[in-house]
Parts: sequence; C-alpha cells; structure tokens
Amino acid sequence: MSDRLARLDVAGHVVFLRCDLNVPLAREGDKVIIGDDGRIRASVATIEALRARGARVVVVAHLGRPRGAADPDLSLAPVATRLGELLGAPVTFVPAVTGDAVSQAVAGLGDGDVALLENVRFDPRETSKDSAERSALAREWAAWASAYVSDGFGVVHREQASVTDIARLLPHAPGLLVEAEIASFSRVLSDPERPYAVVLGGAKVSDKLAVIGHLLERVDRILIGGGMAFTFLKAEGFSVGTSLLQEDLVPTVREIMEQARRDGVEILLPVDVVIAPEFSADAPTRIVSVGEIPPDWMGLDIGPDTARAYAAALADARTIVWNGPMGVFEIPAFAEGTRVVAEAMASTTAFTVVGGGDSAAAIRALGIDETRFSHISTGGGASLELLEGRVLPGLAVLEEGSA
Repeated sequence: MSDRLARLDVAGHVVFLRCDLNVPLAREGDKVIIGDDGRIRASVATIEALRARGARVVVVAHLGRPRGAADPDLSLAPVATRLGELLGAPVTFVPAVTGDAVSQAVAGLGDGDVALLENVRFDPRETSKDSAERSALAREWAAWASAYVSDGFGVVHREQASVTDIARLLPHAPGLLVEAEIASFSRVLSDPERPYAVVLGGAKVSDKLAVIGHLLERVDRILIGGGMAFTFLKAEGFSVGTSLLQEDLVPTVREIMEQARRDGVEILLPVDVVIAPEFSADAPTRIVSVGEIPPDWMGLDIGPDTARAYAAALADARTIVWNGPMGVFEIPAFAEGTRVVAEAMASTTAFTVVGGGDSAAAIRALGIDETRFSHISTGGGASLELLEGRVLPGLAVLEEGSA
C-alpha cells in the first residue's frame, strides 16, 4: 500500500472512493452483459485495501454520458453485481446519487462493507461548469464521509464534483491504481531508459498532435499507424483514396516530420496497408503498398510488411509507450496489424506502457495476456493529457491540503 493511502485514517470511518467503472454494456434480451470488466477489476485492489483496514467504503463512479438525467440503460446496477463477484463480498447498490436514500444506506454500513451509488452523472451538478453547483453536491457527500480516495484515473483530467471538489473538503489520498498510473507515466516522461519508442495510432491525427509535440525531444522513434497515418502519408505525397484524412493538418504534419528529421527522431510510417472499398466486415480486402491505394478504396489497417518493420523497430527498445490501435481491430480482417505490434511490444524486455482507451481494449479483445505489459492504463483521455505534458486537475488537487 502506498504511504499516502496508509496514512489516511479510515478504520471505522466512511470513505468516499471515486472509481472509474465506465465499462461497455450490451443487452441480450432482458440481460445486461458487461463487455469488458477491466476497469472493474482494476478497482478491486484499493477497495480490498480499505476493507482490510476497517473502512466503510462508498464507491462513486459514472457510466457513459447521461447528461445530468437518469437513464436506466446507464445504471450502475449490473456493475455492482460484477464488483461483488470480484470482491467475493456483497456490494450494496444504492439507486441514488445523494439524498436520504444515500444517507440511510451509508448509516447502515459496517466496518469493511461496500456500497456503490448510482451513476454520479445522473446529477447535473457533477459535471457542471459552475463551481458553486459542483461544490454544493460535494458538500452533500462530505456530510456523511470522513475521507476521500481518488482511484478513478480515467477522470482525473476533469474538473468534476467527485474528482476535484470533494477532495477539497475531506482528508484525501490517491488510491493504489492512481498511484501506479502516476508512477508509470512519470517514468516514461522524466526518466525513460533508451532506446525509447512510441507507437501512436487511432483515428485522428488531431488527437495526437500535442503528444507528438511534447515527446519529440524525449524519444528516439515514433511509429505511426491507424487512421491518423493517412494524414502523414498525404504529407509525404501519397494518394490515400477514401482513407480517413484530415487535409487541413497536412501542413502541420509536414512541419512535424521536418522537426523530427532535425532532432534526429525517426518517424516510421506504413509501407503497405490493408484496404477495402468500404468500412464493413463483409467488404473484400486487398494488401497494397502505400503508393497503390485506388481512389475509391480506403486503408483500414497497416499491412504485414509494416507490421514486421514495426516489430523490428520495437525489438531493441528499453521503453515503449503505445496509444491507439493500428487498424480497426474490432473487425478481424483489420486486426492483424494491432495484434503483431502488441505481441512485439509484449515480447520485449522494455518497460511498456499501454495508454488506455482503445489500446487496452484491443489487448483484451485480441486475447493477449495483460501481465506481459508493465502497465496498462485505465484512462485513455487522462493518459493522453499526461503525455501532452498537461497538469491534470484531479491529480493536482491531491497535492492540496483539505478543509
């Protein structure tokens, strides 16, 4: 257990624990299926640590974007069931965010008990831009809680009542998951062992520009894949057919390529791609060089030559950060590039960090053993902002004194 969490007085006290339980749900008839319980499993260690010390744990989390109104399709009730299974102990689900139902449920908790409140975003004050509204909600929670633990890394880049405002009212500490996230990203940003390689994919180059800008002076090579690769290929003079393209960013990408050459940073781009005439699981596919994409076809994955080259470029790395899949991994015909790169990364002896979001989902969807990576982040947006060099409000507030 971290020193900060260990110093927090929790025995016999109610602890307000912010987790990230934002998991994909699907319905099969009347049954709700959790598509990927990775974030629930990631929350267990801190809950168990608090239970072992006699805390009365009240878990608060969100699911989806209900926009401040109750939505039965976004209820955390199925998550409470799964959390109880993972803990091997009952989890009391409270179908409210605040009010008498919550106060009564909290009053009924004994030492080591766990409750989960309903989706916190059902209350519009949680995400309000008005700090007074957020603070009012936080004060309602603080009336029955004695301490706050922040373990929802996926939301620490947000100013929200359950992330920042409650921390200002109670003694607080980061949970085990947030501590692990901080340590991993600090290592790759401030003390990386070289060679240092970064793999960037995903749909839009605009999502990664700030990351590239912040990392250029820190890394040795950057491997580009996913939909964002086609803006880079266009900047290099290739025709990209109907592939995803941010035409307005082509000049910016050219400047990045020039800066990388000046700084001695190697940027690797695809040399071949898997293409199809449309975005569909049933579409016919071909593998072509990047100079041979027909005008009416689109690239949906890196090709096998590119995947092999990327695997070779990772083989001698001592630090690797990956954010964004190499293709549309959800469709088997366009998943192989992501699989090869992930396997190559997992096979090295490097310190490896997977930047959450789609990258983490791809690892689980492709059946790759998560323990082969040094760290898999639970927060896509938060990890991106850390890699951009930003100060995250949900982490900064943990360094402040509480009321």
